[in-house]
Amino acid sequence: MWSGRFRQPLDPGFERWQRSFPFDQRLLLEEIAASQAHAGALKAAGILSEDEHEKLLRALEELKSTGRDFLNDEEAEDVHHFVEKQLQRTLGEVALKLHAGRSRNEQIATDLRLFVRAACDELRAKLLELAKALSVRARQAGAAAMPSYTHLQRAEPVLVAHWLLAYAEMFLRDAERLQDCRKRLNRCPLGSGAIAGATLKLDREPVARALGFEAPTANSMDATSDRDFAVEFAQVLSILAVHLSRWAEEFILFSTLEYGFVRLPESYSTGSSAMPQKQNPDALELIRGKAGRVISAATQLLITLKGLPLAYNKDMQETQEPVFTVADTAARMLEVATGFMKAVEFNLPRMEQAASSGYMNAMAAATYLANKGVPFRRAHEFVGRAVRLGMEKGCELEAIPLGELREISDAFGEDFASNVTLEKTLDCHDVVGGTARAQVAAALDAMDARLKTLEAEDGNA
Repeated sequence: MWSGRFRQPLDPGFERWQRSFPFDQRLLLEEIAASQAHAGALKAAGILSEDEHEKLLRALEELKSTGRDFLNDEEAEDVHHFVEKQLQRTLGEVALKLHAGRSRNEQIATDLRLFVRAACDELRAKLLELAKALSVRARQAGAAAMPSYTHLQRAEPVLVAHWLLAYAEMFLRDAERLQDCRKRLNRCPLGSGAIAGATLKLDREPVARALGFEAPTANSMDATSDRDFAVEFAQVLSILAVHLSRWAEEFILFSTLEYGFVRLPESYSTGSSAMPQKQNPDALELIRGKAGRVISAATQLLITLKGLPLAYNKDMQETQEPVFTVADTAARMLEVATGFMKAVEFNLPRMEQAASSGYMNAMAAATYLANKGVPFRRAHEFVGRAVRLGMEKGCELEAIPLGELREISDAFGEDFASNVTLEKTLDCHDVVGGTARAQVAAALDAMDARLKTLEAEDGNA
């Protein structure tokens, strides 16, 4: 495509090494769509006749279904070269008119935006499916309680539903970030040329609309060198990968005999080649491990771009594979996480028993004293002394004789034990976002309503 200036052929090893077709062939459908839109602009500009335009469109449509049969092409430098070769094979010289007024610099910028935009939509749908699975399991858990943890030490009891909805909130934020990323990338680079803009008087607005973009890009130098959208996409997926890794880690912990809160589904587990009794959480461990792949790909993009002057540089060829990596890895992680979430079993009695022991009602006890007029710092001290007394006696707070509690503070009354039950401990957190049973019931209804709205928005997009 560029050999007219050169007398010597490329070194064979370098020629093979510099080809991007082995990986950017993935953008075939995006390249065809962009070429169809460009053909329309060339027709409007009088470069293509009606007949030539129709022939090109038909050939491009045919290439959608048959092009993948030729994807082992050993001569194509990149996906753009491949499409041009296939069109020339069927149309002859007419095919060579298609490159008028455009450059591969703008073509790859367009193709990659189309790919990332579609990936945002696909991943957002998968995120909503995972959030829905979490919401369903949260509702199924009913009023069952479990311990919550800070510093990996038991803290306060919460509803199992409250715990699961915490992850649903994380994943909905990821969906929002993908939507934001999609909005910023939805500008069309076609018409930017190699760097300074197309050399033909092309109407860029219809081209942008034909490809579903909101508008053309505003600056040709920026359009051909911009990979912000790729970086943002990878960084959004890095946050998602961290969320999935944290989710996986907690389920790994909770599946151990030491916790016993969940039972691993066999369909998402493996065994040991040496130890017959083992059931290993491989699906969860791979999710946790593959988060590193996503994060490193995002870092690779930043490192590739950090020293590049305007506008296009061959280094940018290295921005494609990390984008494919993060999109593919995140999609598979979400699919496995959703399947696991639907199949996992909760040991609710074990969780509730754990939530009822270990002085997890100490905060409720301090609140009880505060409601009696004891300054909270004093209440904190008194309950701490009561906990130490309970540890010495080998009993929970509510089982300590009232007379011994009153030796600590006369604010302890006959109603103390009835105010630090598991139900009362849960319900004292009666604020929006808290784990009180009424608040979690409202949060479940709100989550279901949000998911329905988001799914409807995606359906109408």
